[in-house]
Amino acid sequence: MDIAWEQRVAEAWATVEAYDDRGEEFRKVIDSLVEELPADSPIGPFERACAFDSTGHSDRAVPLYREALAKGLDGYRRRRTVIQLSSSLRNIGQAEEGVALLERELGAPSDELDDAVRATLALCLASLGREREGLALVLEALAAHLPRYQRSMGNYARQLTER
Repeated sequence: MDIAWEQRVAEAWATVEAYDDRGEEFRKVIDSLVEELPADSPIGPFERACAFDSTGHSDRAVPLYREALAKGLDGYRRRRTVIQLSSSLRNIGQAEEGVALLERELGAPSDELDDAVRATLALCLASLGREREGLALVLEALAAHLPRYQRSMGNYARQLTER
């Protein structure tokens, strides 16, 4: 991917808060950048999905996330797509599918998005009435960042899901 294009996308995203709540103008900025990509690029639908998602249109983001994955999106953006798609699915009442996607993602190679996977999975679980499982995931993720009490928090998290 062109470094200059990536920089322009990053600059556009840095301004997202400056646009009105409906986000039409922001989405036009993203659309113009996406038009520079090859038609078969999985990055185009990913960026468009993110723009819809960030402006309150989860329903319009879902098919674009799916398209990006179908076109072979990989690496860091692929993992972001799974997280964001799952969140959007939750927002439109399809949390079960979000749980399935994120549970598979728990087995992916570890990176800086691990906690985001767990947090989003916790939200999906809560939407399904499985709050204790979600809280356990969040506590496990938080424990790794605590200066003390990691073992205790890990134990408490496990106890939440034990019957």
